[in-house]
Amino acid sequence: MTVGILGLGLIGGSLARAYALEGHSVYAAEKDEGMLSFAMLAGAVHGRLEKDTVSQCDLILLAIYPGGCAAWLEEHASLITKDTLVLDCCGIKQEICQRCFPLAKQFGFTFVGGHPMAGSQFSGFKYSRANLFARAPMVLVPPVFDDIQLLDRVKEALRPCGFGSFSVTTAQEHDKLIAFTSQMPHILSNAFIKSPTAQSHKGFSAGSYKDLTRVAWLNPQMWAELFLENQENVLFELDCYINSLKEYRQAIASGNTDALVSLLEEGKKRKEEVDG
Repeated sequence: MTVGILGLGLIGGSLARAYALEGHSVYAAEKDEGMLSFAMLAGAVHGRLEKDTVSQCDLILLAIYPGGCAAWLEEHASLITKDTLVLDCCGIKQEICQRCFPLAKQFGFTFVGGHPMAGSQFSGFKYSRANLFARAPMVLVPPVFDDIQLLDRVKEALRPCGFGSFSVTTAQEHDKLIAFTSQMPHILSNAFIKSPTAQSHKGFSAGSYKDLTRVAWLNPQMWAELFLENQENVLFELDCYINSLKEYRQAIASGNTDALVSLLEEGKKRKEEVDG
C-alpha cells in the first residue's frame, strides 16, 4: 500500500513510522524541510507527497490543523484517484467534514473523518513512535452510517496503526464530547499551573499533581485553533466547570462542612457512574 501523510508532527510522524514499519511506502508533505529530511533519514518516509505522487496513494492521512487539512484537500482533490481513501486526524470534526465531504463527492474519492484518541504532551516528529496508537480508540465520522463495507475498508487501511477499538459518530456529537474529554482538560491543566505556588511545588507534589498538569505542556497555536473552532461546546463546558467551582468555593469560604461533604460525595458518585 502507498500511503500519503500531510504533516509530520507527533500524530503524522507516528502514522508514518507505523506504516513504514509494516513495509508500506510512505510519502509525506511537511513545511519544515528539516523535519521532512530527518523523517526520511529515519526511514519513516520514502518520498515527498506532492502533485506528482498524490495520485499514487491508496490512502491519504491528513494530520495538521483542521483548516490546513481542508485547504490542502481542496487544492489537491482533482489529483486524487477514485480508489483512494482519505482520512483526517484532526481534533474537531464539523468544519473539516463540512468542507471535505462535498469535495469527495465531487471528485469521486472517499473521505472519512477520523480522530485517533492517542497523543502526548510533547509535539513534533522527534517524539513520534510507531506504537503510539496501539490499543487506542479511533473515532470515525463516515459520510454514511450504514455502509459496513466502508467501515471494514477503513479498519483494514488503519490496521498497521494497531487501534484497539473504533467508534462511529456524527461530527456534531464528536465535537460536543471532545470539548469535555480532551479540550477542557487541556484548559484546566494550563490554567492550574499558573498559580504562583507552582514555583515551590518540588518536594511537595506526587501523582495527583503530575496527572493534572501533564497536558499543560501543549502546542499553543494548535490548541488555540481547536478551542476557537469548537467555541460553543468549549464555552458550555467552561461555564459548567466555573459554576461547580463557585459551589466549592462558597462551601469552603463559609466553613460549611455539610455542603462541602455533599459536593465531594456527589463528585465521587458521578465518577463511579460515568466510569462504570
